[in-house]
Amino acid sequence: MSASPDSAGGVLGGGAEPGFGVLACTHETAELGVRELLAVAPGGEASFYEAALGVAGVREVVLLNTCNRVEVYVAGRGVDAVALAGLLARDGGLPVDGVLAHCRWLEGRAAVGHLFGVAAGVDSQMVGEGEILGQVREAYAGALARGATGAVCNRVFQKSFQAAAWARASTGIGAGQVSVGNVAVELAGRIFGELGDCSVLVLGTGDVGRKTAHAFVSRGARAVTVASRTFANARALAAEVGGAAVELAVALESLGRHDVVIGSAAVAAPLVGLDAVRGTVRARARGALFLIDLGLPRNFAAEARWVPGVYLYNLDDLSAIANENLRARLAEVARAKAGLAARADRVWGVLLRGMR
Repeated sequence: MSASPDSAGGVLGGGAEPGFGVLACTHETAELGVRELLAVAPGGEASFYEAALGVAGVREVVLLNTCNRVEVYVAGRGVDAVALAGLLARDGGLPVDGVLAHCRWLEGRAAVGHLFGVAAGVDSQMVGEGEILGQVREAYAGALARGATGAVCNRVFQKSFQAAAWARASTGIGAGQVSVGNVAVELAGRIFGELGDCSVLVLGTGDVGRKTAHAFVSRGARAVTVASRTFANARALAAEVGGAAVELAVALESLGRHDVVIGSAAVAAPLVGLDAVRGTVRARARGALFLIDLGLPRNFAAEARWVPGVYLYNLDDLSAIANENLRARLAEVARAKAGLAARADRVWGVLLRGMR
């Protein structure tokens, strides 16, 4: 049985072809609130891989768990997409049918093409962003280190990196330095004007938060404070951006001292609740409070956006703003997709010849 590209159900590798598929929950299939339910919790990767490799027929697995997508790539024979959905249902609190309703199941050539588009940034919520390639590389490296990959995933993922490099070098899909950090900086500039006098607090030291901190510094922000559960990580990022490092608990107690708070910590529940935001605004002696939520799950209570004096933007908001200027890049996106499709065709053809 072969699933249609728009179906979330199917059985992988039932015939003579090598089985390669992906169960994908992305911005195209689920809103932010659903994506954060399905995201694998911080520290939960080990148990996820153990469970995934225990699914009947699964020989290889790569988990891609980012701010905007949760995707499970598998290679094997007779793998049931419903069984994979059950793994995401375990921790997300959704029934399996609910998971399937917010995912796409792709297999064979369609799955290869999907991965190529993801790695190149043409499938991103913020079309053309460059961070996703690093995230795909990290996901593959993590699976490789766990012994969870083999001949099929190794070839497809390695070829996806080459395809992404071609797309970024040969087309203009990344024109204008599209990134969450740059969009956040632009928004802050609209609210505060010059950023030199703004105090910026960064919660979390992951790749997206790190790049956003650098983006603020590059646009003139001078007072940057970094906080993390691991103080050594906070100190390292603070040194990179010429800022100060504090313990996370201290930062959360002093939110009102900052104009811009960037939430990029890996969390299972919001770090800052609605009452904390209200209290922070009441205690502030100056201006607006700008909250940038780069987390999945989110770092700030979603209801905080309705508090007077607060500007709260999440990943969906930033992506929508970035894509307002997408028209200028549409021709380049189409050219990139065509080239990526041709490369996916070649890789899938080689896999077919090699596995028969």
